[in-house]
Amino acid sequence: MLGLGTVDRSDGRPPYRQIAGLLREQIALGRLAPGEKLPSEAELIAHFGVARMTVRQAVQELRGEGLVVAEHGKGVFVRSAPPVRRLASDRFARRHREQGKSAFLAEAEASGHTASVDQIRVTNEPASAEIARRLRLSDDDSNVVVRYRRYLADGRPVEIATSYIPAAIAAGTGIAEVNTGPGGIYARIEDAGHRLAHFTEEISARMPTPDERRALEIGAGVPVMTLLRTAYDTNEVPVEFCDTVKVAHAYLLEYDVLAR
Repeated sequence: MLGLGTVDRSDGRPPYRQIAGLLREQIALGRLAPGEKLPSEAELIAHFGVARMTVRQAVQELRGEGLVVAEHGKGVFVRSAPPVRRLASDRFARRHREQGKSAFLAEAEASGHTASVDQIRVTNEPASAEIARRLRLSDDDSNVVVRYRRYLADGRPVEIATSYIPAAIAAGTGIAEVNTGPGGIYARIEDAGHRLAHFTEEISARMPTPDERRALEIGAGVPVMTLLRTAYDTNEVPVEFCDTVKVAHAYLLEYDVLAR
């Protein structure tokens, strides 16, 4: 079966880890190609001579790593979606907004994916001390419009994001609505008279929280990247702070940095 090899009973590793390793090797070598279905549970049980639970543990390990996905009633498949290429020097280009595209829509399409967004929630609430600090809000004017949403590429969740926009900027615009209109949040910020000038980003990596795992539909062993972004207008006024959690294996971050 695909030259999978056998379980070595003298190996100190548990059989399920050996099986996961053999399948992982086939995926890395391309013998199990993106989108290809893994051998069935029954086939793997017969080939390796192990219990059903052992096979399930092996497959679960691969699912936790993001290498395979299970489709109900169909089987387990090698993950087919290539990474979304996030080109930082281009994703916020004004031409995308002028074409009615949000940053995620532009980068997903450029990577060959169909982009969508769901689970949108919009609230108006007092800013926390940290959000107020980042947006330089005064105690007398510290309300923010909070926009939570989940982004999908080809129907699979790849990112969740929460944006905080000063209520004074968002008031009377599509930012306070579920549907912001063409071009997304940044187009509405510019419509409100705040021409965007630059962004700062802080990136780190960690394991997801239980809520994040559920929203992103990933296993406990799949890491995420966190990206904290602040947008500034031409007067150096912070106009949005965004806290983003990305499925690590779903993204490739690309930066074009000038040598000054």
